[in-house]
Amino acid sequence: MVNSFSPAPGLGNRHIQTVFSRFHRATPWIETDCRWYETPDGDRLSLHFPRPLRNDPDYPLVLILHGLGGSVESPYVQGLMETLLAYHYQVAVMHFRGCGGVPNKLPRAYHSGDTEDPRWLVSELKKQFPLMTIAVVGFSLGGNVVLKMLGEDGGCGQVAAGIAVSAPMDLHACSRYINTGISHLYERHLISGLRLSLLHKAKDPQLAAALPDLNCSGDFVDFRHFDNAFTAPLHGFRDVDEYYTQASSKPLLKDIRTPTLIINAVDDPFVCPSAIPVTSEVSSAVDLAVSDRGGHVGFIDGTVWSPSYWLEKKIPYFLGAVVGIPKGAR
Repeated sequence: MVNSFSPAPGLGNRHIQTVFSRFHRATPWIETDCRWYETPDGDRLSLHFPRPLRNDPDYPLVLILHGLGGSVESPYVQGLMETLLAYHYQVAVMHFRGCGGVPNKLPRAYHSGDTEDPRWLVSELKKQFPLMTIAVVGFSLGGNVVLKMLGEDGGCGQVAAGIAVSAPMDLHACSRYINTGISHLYERHLISGLRLSLLHKAKDPQLAAALPDLNCSGDFVDFRHFDNAFTAPLHGFRDVDEYYTQASSKPLLKDIRTPTLIINAVDDPFVCPSAIPVTSEVSSAVDLAVSDRGGHVGFIDGTVWSPSYWLEKKIPYFLGAVVGIPKGAR
């Protein structure tokens, strides 16, 4: 059923759920074009779309925000794009600053509470396509960004629907949780990618001069040290504690007035169970789809020999109920 998730027999382990698609869908298969948008602060954002966008109210746009270190080529993004295109939705993927292998122009990058960029991009799209209905789907870090943006905007934003998958809604709790047990291996992998991105950026002498010291190995041992040394100072936060407090979306969930779906698994190796909200912690506009299993952006059902991706059923089902089914799919 669309409304409930049960893992495929043999794929119930949370780590298998988390990494399976990286092997099953190792090669990107949806080609996209790219358009660059110059931001008000002199930086740039890239928007990737598999088909040209058009100003048509019968075909809503689904804007996808990837997770930490992700891109339009991430398996979960590719799979959702394919499904949404089959339903005749318009689709676009926003790369956070510096993602996709192309450094951005400023010393800053992106972070878990970076709502200004997607909000600004949505406003630019609405100027260009005023008749277009826009829904936003965010995965992991991108999911927290979506929820924080919708909570900040209340009912005054330009987004018609929001979906967050495996979002770390309490950054304090999740930073401690991912630094324990096997989860620390994911943390090390992600921090390694962030360090490589900084080293790439530091090849520009002007940007290198504005970056904190990259040679202190202690700054790369876990997220808390990394965010205190880099994320917080580069984005205007006093320290890691201020960053985690201000960037966490959980305190804002009661302020959301836009129809929103939150999808999480209790066994997520990235997200502390205490970070997942209960009904009393969200507004009446928010639907919770919380399962016992599913891992981090996993939710693989079917069978081992014929796996399917439950998110690619659940997300279009919710979108169809909220923003409508595109004309060509009716």
